[in-house]
Amino acid sequence: MSVNYRQDLPPAGGFEAIKYKRNLPLRGPGALVILGGVTAFCGFGFYRLGLGNIERRELRREKTWARIHLVPLLMAEGDRAEFRQELRDFFVESAVMQDVKGWKSGQSTYNNPRYRL
Repeated sequence: MSVNYRQDLPPAGGFEAIKYKRNLPLRGPGALVILGGVTAFCGFGFYRLGLGNIERRELRREKTWARIHLVPLLMAEGDRAEFRQELRDFFVESAVMQDVKGWKSGQSTYNNPRYRL
């Protein structure tokens, strides 16, 4: 008895090559481009920070000089307000104590010089 068999052989010209290499597409910019972008962004940020510091320093100087020039005016306003209050207090004291004999409005109530201001 004879057995007919056929041996499995590669096709003529051989099999197709096995693809074993990774085929990954390039994704995004390279490292040098990213480093350059970050450097430029930080440089711009420091530039703006410097401008902000200059402006803040100028505003602080302006506020200081405004306060220096306003101090005499504010002191004069305070003195006038204090004088008006003392005058008001004098008239109120005169009205309240008008029936008391020997009372002098505006005079200190202390007889001892130790307590005088």
